[in-house]
Amino acid sequence: MKTTVFVAGESRLRRAITGPALFLFILGDVLGAGVYALVGKMAGEAGGAVWVPLLVALGFAMLTAASYAELVTKYPKAGGAAVFAERAFGMPLVSFLVGFCMLAAGVTSAAGLSLAFAGDYLGAFLDTPAVPTALVFLTVIGLLNARGIRESLGANGVMTVIEVSGLLVVVILAVAFILDGQGEPSRVLQFTPGVSPAVAVLGAALIAFYSFVGFEVSANVAEEVKDVRRNYPRALFGALLVAGLVYVGVGIAATAVLPPDVLSESSAPLLDVVRATGYAVPDWLFAAVALVAVANGALLTMIMSSRLAYGMADEGLLPSILTRVLAGRRTPWLAIVLTTLLAMILTVTGTLTALAETVVLLLLFVFMSTNVAVLVLRKDKIAEPHFRTPTALPILAIGSCLLLLSQQSGGTWLRAALLMALGAVCYALGRWQKRRRASAH
Repeated sequence: MKTTVFVAGESRLRRAITGPALFLFILGDVLGAGVYALVGKMAGEAGGAVWVPLLVALGFAMLTAASYAELVTKYPKAGGAAVFAERAFGMPLVSFLVGFCMLAAGVTSAAGLSLAFAGDYLGAFLDTPAVPTALVFLTVIGLLNARGIRESLGANGVMTVIEVSGLLVVVILAVAFILDGQGEPSRVLQFTPGVSPAVAVLGAALIAFYSFVGFEVSANVAEEVKDVRRNYPRALFGALLVAGLVYVGVGIAATAVLPPDVLSESSAPLLDVVRATGYAVPDWLFAAVALVAVANGALLTMIMSSRLAYGMADEGLLPSILTRVLAGRRTPWLAIVLTTLLAMILTVTGTLTALAETVVLLLLFVFMSTNVAVLVLRKDKIAEPHFRTPTALPILAIGSCLLLLSQQSGGTWLRAALLMALGAVCYALGRWQKRRRASAH
């Protein structure tokens, strides 16, 4: 048996992230933009019982989170799913594709968030066409990214509080609305008429799953977490449970106040819920909260995507030209330009729902890899105790990923296939450049 030993103090990075800070980091990544924009689309699929697919999606996310908890606490210096794949399979192409799936998912998510930003939430301030506005939004995000935006944990905590506050406002106003004898609470137990509840729940769970992704990014900061083997599982599962409870409350609130068909037609469904209650919450105030959540999510996503592209190029996995940086700002300007352009192209190829489903499809392959890796790496024993998920959970997680993959449309598969084909070309160029440099020396 191969034995690997990690010494607690061997990291070159400062372990500055406490358990509560990690909890807020994960919660901030999970909460916010998805549910602000997509609760109406879930209602269109599932009817008034939106909370059911949200619970199903939470269950699916928790299964895969258990695999991340084991691998992160087992290899606290690991850098996420691509590194887990490299350890488990020892195949550079597989680990590259896992990493590129993360990159493509980030860019696609930013494209979807740009459309969410340009929808009815912005409409509370300006009346502008959606797609051109989304493209301008991505341009601004790219320029901010190039300036060298550094998001501290404290700023992330503030943004998380703002996002949660907006969602709690929806729940509180809906409760007051219902206690006044208004609304229709019975709707929360009704599925879409004429559609099998199982089919409706699965269709909506595919969209709902987008609202729970983000937790996987936390694997990249494992080396900076204090007492990672103790704090990581607690923060991960705690953040997902809190997000799930908030989402279920929002789902119940939304359909108790407005009918599913009204919600499904809106690109700012929670703003419409707040308006419908009739309470004195200015449109501009709630819209501003939602726009902050969406813009922050897009900025963080594009920062992650451009740095991931830069890092992969630096390792010779993507063309080395992507390592070019601005002399003054020290930001990877070409990686930022290319990821921003790719996000713009994706913005004009589909709706918010279609882009969200593409993100889910790409991440499902990442999650499949991680769930298989946790089983393969059971043979790799380490000296220190760590979180160990029951063997049944990664197996169930693989099944849940396959189930969600089976619900994807042909258009979603095509969009993801084109992105992966682009990745394959980039991989081939990166390998060619690496061999050329090696032969030159």
